[in-house]
Amino acid sequence: MAVNENLRTPIVSVMGHVDHGKTSLLDRIRGSAVADGEAGAITQHIGATEVPIENIVNKCGDPSLKDRFIVPGLLFIDTPGHHAFTSLRSRGGALADLAIVIVDINEGFMPQTIESLQILKRFKTPFVVVANKIDRIHGWEANNNLPFLASYNKQSERVRSDLDNKLYELIGELYNIGFNSERYDRVNDFQRNIGVIPISAATGEGIADVLMILLGLAQRFLEGNLHYSAAAPGIGTVLEVKEEKGLGTTLDIILYDGTIKKGDTIVVGRLGDPIQTKIRALLKPRPLSEIKAEEKFQQVSEVTAAVGVKISAPNLDGALAGSPVRVVSTETIDEITEEVRSEIEDVQIDTDTIGITIKADTIGSLEALVNELKKEEIPIRKADVGDVSNRDIVEVTAIEDPLFSAIVGFNVKVLPDAKEKLQSTEVKLFLNDVIYRLIDDYKDWVKKQKEQAEKEISDTITKPGRFYIMPDCTFRQSKPAVVGVKIIGGMVKTGVDITTADGEVVGKVKGLQVRGENVSVAKIGMEVAMAIEGPTVGRQIKEEDTLFVNVPERHAKKMEHEIYDSMTADELETLDAFLAIKRRDNPFWAK
Repeated sequence: MAVNENLRTPIVSVMGHVDHGKTSLLDRIRGSAVADGEAGAITQHIGATEVPIENIVNKCGDPSLKDRFIVPGLLFIDTPGHHAFTSLRSRGGALADLAIVIVDINEGFMPQTIESLQILKRFKTPFVVVANKIDRIHGWEANNNLPFLASYNKQSERVRSDLDNKLYELIGELYNIGFNSERYDRVNDFQRNIGVIPISAATGEGIADVLMILLGLAQRFLEGNLHYSAAAPGIGTVLEVKEEKGLGTTLDIILYDGTIKKGDTIVVGRLGDPIQTKIRALLKPRPLSEIKAEEKFQQVSEVTAAVGVKISAPNLDGALAGSPVRVVSTETIDEITEEVRSEIEDVQIDTDTIGITIKADTIGSLEALVNELKKEEIPIRKADVGDVSNRDIVEVTAIEDPLFSAIVGFNVKVLPDAKEKLQSTEVKLFLNDVIYRLIDDYKDWVKKQKEQAEKEISDTITKPGRFYIMPDCTFRQSKPAVVGVKIIGGMVKTGVDITTADGEVVGKVKGLQVRGENVSVAKIGMEVAMAIEGPTVGRQIKEEDTLFVNVPERHAKKMEHEIYDSMTADELETLDAFLAIKRRDNPFWAK
């Protein structure tokens, strides 16, 4: 079966935790070919690497395979972080046709990797799990570049069982996320089970297996999706928006359909009206052999899918990572501009009138962040793509509610003038590249802020208190009266007014003593000597009376509405009893 002319290269997204070997896996796939100076050399694209089918079959050590596969090779996108994958959309699906999720076999899945897996599940993208760093298993004997099974069979019994145990832990973790998986050589149906391929990017063991399985998946699931028409106007997705010296703002895009030429008019997504502009130059990285040249890029006059390319054009400011790029003609420009606009607007980001401000690096990650915040019922006042700017800080400074005086940034930087501005404001900034960590950090901060605010209120208001004058404990009858009391609810501080159970104010607490020592507050359960200015024992107050702290109406309101949740059970009981006394005559007291 010859390579089918109009089948494009499948796009493979490489996802996973930074330290688990994403780059070394790609280097290993690229490097082998560069090192061997093979024919059909690997071409470096912008943000992507194309590996021709010849290289893959050579790597697998079986040239006859070339006739079994119809795809021309594989295009690996090294997405900046796992989240970019979410934003690389094409017509509602994900941009990548296939994915590799890389994990360190000794460490298991990291939070970011689990996020990646959930995204793959949502888009139903076929993928394999690559369990890297088998060479770090204690006692492993490396066999450079051998297929996994060939190397596995040469290991000692103990090393093999060690590897099997680690593999089953991964398979268990995948099961918990909702995937059935098995070691790749034991999978009969890749649609039902995810293949886990143990490899070492350091020694090259198992790399051939990864390439073989990806080709098999492409052949089996994608053939229908890979047809493209070379003559059709190009359609792609923005990977990154970058400033390049001498070129200004440029777009790194992945073209997944059709052809794009120098001089074409393109429409690019941004918030609001899409950009319409004309391509000044199409740039590709120089071949590895010419890397010494002054210029990093060389110009090309046209490219055909699937390919990564840099576009230089006027007026690209505001272009969004993750948004569509479409080649248009005078006939189609209006219709396509409308389609691009609605595609951006489809990223449904409903904002609230009050709430926090969020920033993310791409449309897709903004959408993912919004979804998670909505689940937590955290209101969003403004959601935007891009780094944190001075203007963001100024806007947030004007927000009255201190709990929303916060900016949550996913995978973004803070611009220098904004950094400076931050110093002089109360605005709280949260930055992270794991969505749920961002949300946890914000929630923890809100909790602390609330506790702090409640403490401040509670320090400045008169709390409820109820006490009982003990029998045979009158030490002085008046001016001031001194009696022994037991606190039976809440607390009593010096300086508060006290009332009888009929709501009549009878005096003020002058002082409190425990065993001859002055104290400023007496809490539930304490027995203290209390000096009360105003009443005479035997007239306005008597032994065995129950008296209350007279809580001012304003304070009672604050307790009921603002700090009710942080009060203790006996304080609440005492407050309710006191409110019942006050509301006997006036039902709306402190309402």
